[in-house]
Amino acid sequence: MTTAPHHLASVFVELAGGGGQGPPGVPTLLNRLTDRSKELLAVRATAVTFSPGARDAPRVAASDAAVRRLETDAVAWGEGPGPACRRAGRPLGGTALSGAVARQRWPRYAPRALALGCTHTAALPIRGHTGPVGALVLLATRRTALTGDLMALGQSLADFAAVTLLREHEVEASRTLAAQLEHALSTRVVIEQAKGALTARHALSPDAAFTVLRGYARSHRRLLTDVAREVVEGRLDPK
Repeated sequence: MTTAPHHLASVFVELAGGGGQGPPGVPTLLNRLTDRSKELLAVRATAVTFSPGARDAPRVAASDAAVRRLETDAVAWGEGPGPACRRAGRPLGGTALSGAVARQRWPRYAPRALALGCTHTAALPIRGHTGPVGALVLLATRRTALTGDLMALGQSLADFAAVTLLREHEVEASRTLAAQLEHALSTRVVIEQAKGALTARHALSPDAAFTVLRGYARSHRRLLTDVAREVVEGRLDPK
């Protein structure tokens, strides 16, 4: 396995989010990792799973659609090289998919992978600050030996991509939180405006006005914010 240094460097720049095209985002990075690892490692297919937090739904990408479906099922089953590598937190060496070990450990995964023309598999952890956050799965044929050098390069790709993946995940989380806070603020504002409108119209206290709004929303099975907005716009008087 030989790779021109300038090409290898360009791949690492791409995995770092370089290229002057702006932040790539997690889905784009996962696709880049699968595409470039398949290319550089010369394997039949690659897949990656990524879930940095316990509450984060696993994201799955693969070098082709059939492998993506297989790895998505593997995550749901908790079976296969990817989940095994993620749990162990260390590389899973080359394993023959037709062998007794694979058949016993992965009774659903191994036949599906064999049907896709893959004979061997390995997996490498995607490591975060506190432990594994995913796995890079390699699916090979007999023509590609899953050697120590190949595994080392694959681990380098996974480790390098992990830095960018975690950074982009944090950016996404910050954007989501900002949107949630903005929504909460706008909701609070319209409710306060509606309370003020009812207070002025019916000489109610702010607490009594809120009770009226909430009671109307509950009795009519409507969102409180929608009721409040109609009150502010003068289209509804729930008193």
